[in-house]
Amino acid sequence: MRNGKIDDLDRLDREVVALGNDYVQGFVLPQHQHRRAQLLYGATGLMHVSTRDGEWVVPPQHAVWIPPEILHAVRFAGVTTRSLYIEPACAARLRNMSRCEVMAVSPLLRQLLLEAVDLPPLYESARDRALTDLMLLEVASMPVRAFEIPLPQQPALLTLCQAFLLAPAIHDPAERWAKAMFMSGSSFRRHFRQQTGMSFSTWRQRACVVSALAMLLTGTPVNEVALSLGYDNGSSFATMFRRVTGQPPSFYHPS
Repeated sequence: MRNGKIDDLDRLDREVVALGNDYVQGFVLPQHQHRRAQLLYGATGLMHVSTRDGEWVVPPQHAVWIPPEILHAVRFAGVTTRSLYIEPACAARLRNMSRCEVMAVSPLLRQLLLEAVDLPPLYESARDRALTDLMLLEVASMPVRAFEIPLPQQPALLTLCQAFLLAPAIHDPAERWAKAMFMSGSSFRRHFRQQTGMSFSTWRQRACVVSALAMLLTGTPVNEVALSLGYDNGSSFATMFRRVTGQPPSFYHPS
């Protein structure tokens, strides 16, 4: 079904409900939750998903896995979506049920998602059920992409993290953060890892990658992206970007 609402279809006697929706530039879905797990795929544009635990950027041809009952908000930048809403018992066999994940989408899964939204809501034929079963197998096998920025719960550190995300800089020193929190450098690093599950340097790098993704997808030149993040040149930025994402910056740059 296209441009429908899951609230109208949630209680259908099917493990999977498929919906397609189009969102205008800048549209925001405020914080909400679903009884079912959701696989939210962006065929075009960019999506930003936020929860109390972190933020995720979802480039085109990727999807975000949202477990059942997770409060989340989504900001869309010109996105055509395909969503699967999956019964919790089924979802528990497929992916992480505690946190969101951004995943790659294979060409096969992409075609299955496009096909799924044209299925009748109460699909019954052997062909339609086989398509749905194959789609779930593909969802379970997709690799996770490192596009998550975990956020701390401690208010002072959360404030610093949110300010950094507005203007990320790859050389921003941990000592500046430690001073702002009246901690020694070593105490701050321990505290940061306890709060986010990542070292400060890894988190800082991840935040820069996610910021770079958003700029690249709008057509910003690679060298301009690199300099805006504090890199000396595009080459050093590209090396880091490929190491983190598995792809060169040009992969996400519109041709």
